[in-house]
Amino acid sequence: MILHSLISKYQLIKKKQLSLPHKLNIVISVKLFCFLFLFSWKFTSLGEITFRLNKEHITNKNKMTFEELNVAPDIRRAILELGFENPMPVQEKVIPLLLDKRVDVIALAQTGTGKTAAYGIPLIQEAIPNSSLPQSLILCPTRELCLQIAGDLNDFALYTDGVKIQPVYGGTSIDTQIRAIKNGVQIIVATPGRILDLIERKAVKLAKVERVVLDEADEMLNMGFLDSINAILAEIPKTRNTLLFSATMPKEVALISKKYMTNPIEVTIGSRNAGAENIKHICYTVQARDRYLALKRIADFNPGIYGIVFCRTRKETQEIADKLIQDGYNADSLHGDLSQSQRDYVMQKFRVRNISLLVATDVAARGLDVDDLTHVINYNIPDELDVYTHRSGRTGRSGKAGISIVIVHLKEKFLLKQIEKKIGKTFIQGKIPTGREICEKQLFHLIDKMEKVEIDHSEIEPYLPVIFKKLEWLDKEELIKRFVSLEFNQFLEYYRNASDLCIPEKYSDEKSGESKRGNSRKSEEGYTRLFINIGKMDGLTPNQLIDIIKSNVTNRKVKIGKIDLIKTFSFFEVESPYASDVINSLKGIEFGSRRISVEEASDKPAGENRGYERSNDRGKERSYNKSNDRGNSRGKERSYSRGKESSNSYFDKSNDRGKDRKKESSSDRNFKKERSPKNKYKPRS
Repeated sequence: MILHSLISKYQLIKKKQLSLPHKLNIVISVKLFCFLFLFSWKFTSLGEITFRLNKEHITNKNKMTFEELNVAPDIRRAILELGFENPMPVQEKVIPLLLDKRVDVIALAQTGTGKTAAYGIPLIQEAIPNSSLPQSLILCPTRELCLQIAGDLNDFALYTDGVKIQPVYGGTSIDTQIRAIKNGVQIIVATPGRILDLIERKAVKLAKVERVVLDEADEMLNMGFLDSINAILAEIPKTRNTLLFSATMPKEVALISKKYMTNPIEVTIGSRNAGAENIKHICYTVQARDRYLALKRIADFNPGIYGIVFCRTRKETQEIADKLIQDGYNADSLHGDLSQSQRDYVMQKFRVRNISLLVATDVAARGLDVDDLTHVINYNIPDELDVYTHRSGRTGRSGKAGISIVIVHLKEKFLLKQIEKKIGKTFIQGKIPTGREICEKQLFHLIDKMEKVEIDHSEIEPYLPVIFKKLEWLDKEELIKRFVSLEFNQFLEYYRNASDLCIPEKYSDEKSGESKRGNSRKSEEGYTRLFINIGKMDGLTPNQLIDIIKSNVTNRKVKIGKIDLIKTFSFFEVESPYASDVINSLKGIEFGSRRISVEEASDKPAGENRGYERSNDRGKERSYNKSNDRGNSRGKERSYSRGKESSNSYFDKSNDRGKDRKKESSSDRNFKKERSPKNKYKPRS
């Protein structure tokens, strides 16, 4: 009200309807109002800041400390130097249990929640210094995890005299490990295979082991270590305590806990088998052949990406890593075919961020403890749903935010529902970035880097006069344009005519990727649906149809949409501007003994279209997508060396060809084989 009144009087001043004293009073009132407004705003802001500081102080005051957990001063000193002031939830619950009494414990918590410290600190604190025989044995599935655990425990025991931790794992000299054990160790961290070798050689004595830790127990069972675990535990006194740490609790882990544990206390952080709360789960749905292109666009849209790309097989892992390297990305592979020295070299590069994308198999990536990963990308949905929990747990560690991405095609959509149910989270349906969006993101990332760059004036000063003289003919705007273009042109050129990889919503909502074409014959937006009078009985395949079009149409860059092969005729889609060109170009072409006829199809259902095939044939119809045919990729888009997108990567071709072959019945193949000499089309002379 006050402000409204002052505005009304100000309008009167402008109209010169008030005397000078009135004008002065109003001006003073406006200034006073502005002062009070600013003062009240500033007071409110200060109050909010004070409230937040007090709230933060109260929150920190309520947090438990390592001292309250009765952790020894020497260990607390080492932990503090590592930057940890307060214990994490799993540590708050497990450490008191292990320090106060001898019990069996099952701890279920996600990767990166501090499980290693939860059992490592009590093992170090209760170890007998300088003893000749080990008192604790930690079993883990992989060499990388073995080294990581041993490294963490050595950090915790930095100021604890007389406690030695020894990792034993395959792929390196066993003699060195035997000598270290004979010199006396208190804690052994081992992979099952190597500790069994040492037991068989009688190089290690486990008679004094009081505690056995099964870290990543679910993964050890998945990798087939059950027999090895049985053999190892048979060598350890039955009076031992067993500590089982796992991210998930499948039936196999529950069975092993019943067999080897006595009245275990279960500690669960979050919900059983659930994903971490601080990880965002995003799904991108694309055509199967566009999976690799989607991966590159995701990487390009996140300029500061530092993550792991998970694949199913060693072969696929190596192929994708090679392709990324060829396309100019800082990437490398990690899988079981690499030697130990190669794996160590790759991991060292990844830890120091010389590599921004590590393409890995699930087994090889087990135990990777790399901080600050921004993304985990599932190039394929894992075969076992529990594996997704382990994959996504690579990011969002120690309470930090992370992103887990899944790239799927339509037929895999139903698996997402199962994963959502398993982890108790909902996937965000992402949209593959367009070329324009990527260019914009990369441009501003470049500008941000330029703003934050540190200048070493002493080093650059001698060169500046020559540089200024060289560039003096350029004004400020032209200089900025040239600077930006120097770094940015590659993205502009690459994404200039890049197609949209997103699948329209009407298709992405279909169950199991099944086509709706049986009910509707409308073409996609921007495409025209054409009828051709040859079909499966003539031995026609999608590749042959594409070759006919590419060989006879003048504009060979015409994009082909979806292809439907029916018994005696077929439908296919082409970009609308080229529809008439395709119709005219295919007139007079012969395929076997039949003369080809092409015309624009109506929007009626297939059974009503021209009376050729009624609805009883609709169930036999097969829907093919242009993306599954290698012929389509030849003239569509050029190959990519960080320069052009390739519509079909070499490692997807064989799979797609196999799918096409599976779609043909044996009778179709036999029929086609008999007629194959005649089926070669005859181009118009």
